[in-house]
Amino acid sequence: MRSANLLNDFAFKYVFGEDCKEANDALKSLLTVFLERKVNHVVVKNSEMVKDYTKMKSPRLDLLVEFDDQTTVDLEMQLRQTKDNLLNRFNYYLARLHGSQDMEGKSYSQLKETIVMVFFNLIIADDDDICSLYTMRKYSGIPLVKDEKEDRMKLMTIEMPKVDLNKPLEDMNEQEKMIYYFLNCHKGLDDSKIKVMIESDGMIQMLEKRVETISDDGWKKIIEDFQKLHENEERIELQLELEELQKAKEKVRKAEEDVRKEQEDVRKEQEDVRKEQEDVRKEQEDVRKAQEDVRKAQEDVRKAQEDVRKQVEEADKKVEDANRQIEQMNQVMKQGIKAMLANGMSLELISKSLSKSEDEIMELLK
Repeated sequence: MRSANLLNDFAFKYVFGEDCKEANDALKSLLTVFLERKVNHVVVKNSEMVKDYTKMKSPRLDLLVEFDDQTTVDLEMQLRQTKDNLLNRFNYYLARLHGSQDMEGKSYSQLKETIVMVFFNLIIADDDDICSLYTMRKYSGIPLVKDEKEDRMKLMTIEMPKVDLNKPLEDMNEQEKMIYYFLNCHKGLDDSKIKVMIESDGMIQMLEKRVETISDDGWKKIIEDFQKLHENEERIELQLELEELQKAKEKVRKAEEDVRKEQEDVRKEQEDVRKEQEDVRKEQEDVRKAQEDVRKAQEDVRKAQEDVRKQVEEADKKVEDANRQIEQMNQVMKQGIKAMLANGMSLELISKSLSKSEDEIMELLK
């Protein structure tokens, strides 16, 4: 059992990305097997390793490589055991990588192919396909472009847990063999299949040659750095979670304070409304009292009017009685005058005896 372990994203970049012939040969072998195309020359565009990973939340340990025809491939060993929007993340990487090409003054027909290739240590799709190539298609499955060569954006997933480790070596294809080697590299010649592949498989021989260029202490250092890297990543993620929790608590506190202020404002508004309602109630009471006073005044006026009506009626009655008495007196006087005239008394004498003018006496006789 040796310390070599390729199931380590830190080691993956170191093994395939270091600027040396062995690493470059191993990288060409890997690309040849999984892209199923002959790779004669490839350049690693980001071979530098992370130096001070203690200051980084989640350092990118991918490999960005470019072929002679300027096809760009982004490789990553992804060891997370949860999906966590991984496909969305790598779709984003693919779009960003494709969009990073300098197209100023060029035709879009000159866009170069970009591929994101990810090795997963978990199952992504519910099928038996170990290697899957994703391109842009309609819902019906019809590709966006008819000519596969014109499809410039591709996402390749390699789901390593789908490899049957008990499958006879002679029944394995090149991709299954390489994945088997990744999964069991630490066993070295102690694994019978690894031993046979090292002795007979040219692609695996290139990988093994690269692995052997790293001393056991070198592997221990890589694993130690990997552990420190992920411990630091976990520490920073925990710190970020605590910061997010603190921010969330602060938001809750502010929200509660805002609610308290709003409740206080509502309480004040309710108090103002209560005072306004009380003022309205008092005004309504004043109006009610005023209306009662008006009603009483109207009642007094009505009574006064009734009294006046009665007094007028009584006065009218008295006038009527007086007129009746006068009429009766006039009748008596009229009869007396007639009697006097009948007895031969002159009008002049009658006027003097009654103290009335002759015209008044004549008016009575009409």
